[in-house]
Amino acid sequence: MNARNPPDSGWFVDGLDREQAVKRVRTGTAATPQDWPALAVEAEVVSETDDYYQQLHEITRAAAREAVTEHESADDQQLIHLVRALDDCQRTANELTERVGEWAGSYDADASMEPAYFEELAAREPDGLIERRLVSLAKRVVELKAEANDLEVALERATPEVAPNLSKLAGPLLAARLIALAGGLDSLAKKPSGTLQVLGAEDALFAHLKGNASPPKHGIIYTHEAIRGTPSGDRGSAARALAGKLTIAARVDYYSGELRPELAAELADRIERIRARGSQ
Repeated sequence: MNARNPPDSGWFVDGLDREQAVKRVRTGTAATPQDWPALAVEAEVVSETDDYYQQLHEITRAAAREAVTEHESADDQQLIHLVRALDDCQRTANELTERVGEWAGSYDADASMEPAYFEELAAREPDGLIERRLVSLAKRVVELKAEANDLEVALERATPEVAPNLSKLAGPLLAARLIALAGGLDSLAKKPSGTLQVLGAEDALFAHLKGNASPPKHGIIYTHEAIRGTPSGDRGSAARALAGKLTIAARVDYYSGELRPELAAELADRIERIRARGSQ
């Protein structure tokens, strides 16, 4: 070791227990590069450099597992699981609804696609083997839709805890979907507003890059009232204004978590001016 690289820096695992060694690998730093294997042999931590590399291999794998576990258990990652589970429930429920509705029509002249009919069908006492399976599928549809509703309620409650400013501007569901599309709040906070603006429109963006389509003006943020409520000719401006404020909100949420109510007021003012300009 030298004065610029003390023994507790860098990758020098000097006989520490596993937990301390993993912490050092994850957080240790060194001012200058060093021949760590040779230093480990010199300090008699290991007998030869191959032993050092073996220890380093085991410890770095443990450090990687620890980092992955922390990442997956983070609150924003739990939002992503909620969003994907909601989408799975809704997609499966919609597919089964079509199947059950068509099947029920062959049994019942009063069959319909209305939720009330599915609930009635799910509660029916089946007559025979085939109808038993139809009623069973109807029950699955009712249960999946109920689960989707519960997941949506959970997102409504959980997202403001993770991203208060983004939830205030976008609404909890859209905020959660933006986080999911980006892969996490940290990733979303690091994206430029132009990228956030077209999240969810990747197919259209790739078609544009291939020269087969015009560039998309917006992605999933189209569902926001600031865009849907703006005349079509001004939606590009509204999308840029919204994306800019959402980007700021994501960064504030990630780096400080402090609620900034003025962001919503600034966005509302900007959208109002864009709409006023278009009406002239």
